[in-house]
Amino acid sequence: MASTSMATLCSFPSSSPPRPPLDLATVLLSVAPSPSRRRWSCRASSSSTGGTYDYRSSNPLHQPPELQFPLRLPEPNNSTSRLRIFSGTANPTLAQEIACYLGLELGRIKIKRFADGELYVQLQESVRGCDVFLVQPTCPPANENLMELLIMIDACRRASAKTITAVIPYFGYARADRKMQGRESIAAKLVANLITEAGAHRVLACDLHSGQSIGYFDIPVDHVYGQPVILDYLASKTICPNDVVVVSPDVGGVARARAFAKKLSDAPLAIVDKRRLGHNQAEVMNLIGDVRGKVAVMVDDMIDTAGTMSKGAELLHREGAKAVYACSTHAVLSPPAVERLSGGLFQEVIITNSVPVPPHQQFPQLTVLSVANLLGETIWRVHDDCSVSSIFQ
Repeated sequence: MASTSMATLCSFPSSSPPRPPLDLATVLLSVAPSPSRRRWSCRASSSSTGGTYDYRSSNPLHQPPELQFPLRLPEPNNSTSRLRIFSGTANPTLAQEIACYLGLELGRIKIKRFADGELYVQLQESVRGCDVFLVQPTCPPANENLMELLIMIDACRRASAKTITAVIPYFGYARADRKMQGRESIAAKLVANLITEAGAHRVLACDLHSGQSIGYFDIPVDHVYGQPVILDYLASKTICPNDVVVVSPDVGGVARARAFAKKLSDAPLAIVDKRRLGHNQAEVMNLIGDVRGKVAVMVDDMIDTAGTMSKGAELLHREGAKAVYACSTHAVLSPPAVERLSGGLFQEVIITNSVPVPPHQQFPQLTVLSVANLLGETIWRVHDDCSVSSIFQ
């Protein structure tokens, strides 16, 4: 048998045209799925013409003149396509305002309760690979809203969300942050563990009752303050800065009141010495500081039954205060808070919408400010990996 050279074996018959050299475009077409399956595209840009070419062309030999490597799938036009905002049932109005600030629509979610009270949560859209923010304060009913938040986090985790941030404008159980007596639970730590174990990657909270609660979480916590919103409102009022004195309703809130006074034209500070007899019961003893002829601005993180605020206002009036303003981020307003706040002791009660205020709890002296812009800006900075603390500088 005559020997055959390698060149003869690799040569093409004279009747057929020479095969073009294989390139990336032809290889991609050869392994592409059949037309019956879902079609995908790989795009590349030409450095010479600046155009974009689709390798799903009907002519497999039609190629761009030059390719830029590496080849990448087309990216979204803007980063908001990977940002999702979902709302629980605790405060949907605030969640809608946050979404409006960000120029987004709230994500579609189905939340219902079975006949026995069990919760059911289902996301109505894909969140795979997205940064998901769940807006759900754990306000009254605290247990219902907390459980709803946990199930929402679990649903997002099982839907393959890239990151899950629990946006908690009001963090319930924050007052149980330490042991004051024997055999007490530290519920704040327990709730932090539940949120972490449910699958949250980050927590965004507003005005925690005590700063050490941040340490209870084993995940990052972004702690924002509602003070800028209240300060902007007070700056718009016709109150002489020299007539203002900031009052802390108890010794534990001195640091909060001092920071508030510094930003309020460096106003003087007074402290109410309060002796608590029991839960939701307070007895005022005396006042540290001078409020005679002044406009007293009482600052606290939350108003529950308003016992502390009302007794403090009575003391301030006895000490000669010209007017008393109550400022608080969270208005829980448990009975009989409305009766105490609307009884004539306060010139104005300034709160935020971190906790929803139903119509039957509103009264003429009440002013509700929105923290939607503050939370919306924080959410955007977290999503865009920007500084959050610079908001308050």
